[in-house]
Amino acid sequence: MPINGQIENIFPLPGTADDTEQITTLLRAAGMRVERIVSHGQCSPAGFWYDQHEDEWVILLAGAASVAFDDGKPPQPLRAGDHLMIPAGIRHRVAWTDPDQDTVWLALFCQPSMRTEA
Repeated sequence: MPINGQIENIFPLPGTADDTEQITTLLRAAGMRVERIVSHGQCSPAGFWYDQHEDEWVILLAGAASVAFDDGKPPQPLRAGDHLMIPAGIRHRVAWTDPDQDTVWLALFCQPSMRTEA
């Protein structure tokens, strides 16, 4: 992760020869980090819920997915350009990602104390 003003592109994607999701930390600073996540059909295991101590803002840059929250409602579909804020402590999971194309996420994680309303 160069910090010397060098321009990089987020879209040269890592090879996905195996069945694992690819997570790359693009930036890490005090109280926050930015990750690029590339999914290709991966989703959270049945019964698993993320319950994070950080806020997460995520935007879908490419592909398609759905995210479920532990509120009994159906999963919310996402397509390229959709973004959402998931406050710390809100249980959620990736219910589905498109198995026929790369799904590219950009996720910003930060301490709840850093959050301000837009």
